Amino acid sequence: MSPLIPLGLAFAALGLWLALRLHRETRIRAATRAGYFDAVKPLFEGGEARLQPTGFPRMTGRRGGLAFDLQAVPDTLTFRKLPALWVMITLPEPLPMQATLDLMARPSGNEPFTRFAALRQSLPTPPGLPVEVAVRSDDATRIPPPDLIARHADLFQDPRVKELVLSPKGVRIVILAEEADRGRFLIFREAEMGRTPLSPNRLQPLLTRLAGLRDDILTLTKDPA
Repeated sequence: MSPLIPLGLAFAALGLWLALRLHRETRIRAATRAGYFDAVKPLFEGGEARLQPTGFPRMTGRRGGLAFDLQAVPDTLTFRKLPALWVMITLPEPLPMQATLDLMARPSGNEPFTRFAALRQSLPTPPGLPVEVAVRSDDATRIPPPDLIARHADLFQDPRVKELVLSPKGVRIVILAEEADRGRFLIFREAEMGRTPLSPNRLQPLLTRLAGLRDDILTLTKDPA
């Protein structure tokens, strides 16, 4: 028997083992991503999730009589320091507003989850907000008064809060949920994220904030008695 035959069999066995391991890890990764919002479902009445092309879910549910929408958006563009996972928390209940106001912390112009750069008017940063928060609108003459933003300025004290949007279609907060592990990304270019489901303790205060923000807007626009 040629000595090359056992060596070839060994390489074949190794190749099969690696293929099976890759298949198993791919299945685990897909299941983990698909369950990213599982831990926060109890916060909602009848939360429903549907899988997106990214492998992460999009979830809708009602809380306190209001409809909420959650989206997980992976951002693996190479110009970022590290790949990131953003979560968009939206309260898509119509509001009596005539313009959109968008506040973005440290905008790069390449965020995949926003139309911030498309809003044509750039506004001064209101007092009480960090200087790195930029503000844009599609009609600065019709945005809410500054005191409304001042009441919610503390939201941006959390460095992982990226964006706050107020619009006729509703209100939204975007947070940085996770960044890829620096060591594994730099060495292996591995950018896997979402291994740990979104925590209810992280999400619940933001849901409460959005509901309170909506109430404030309705109060401001209510006709006087």
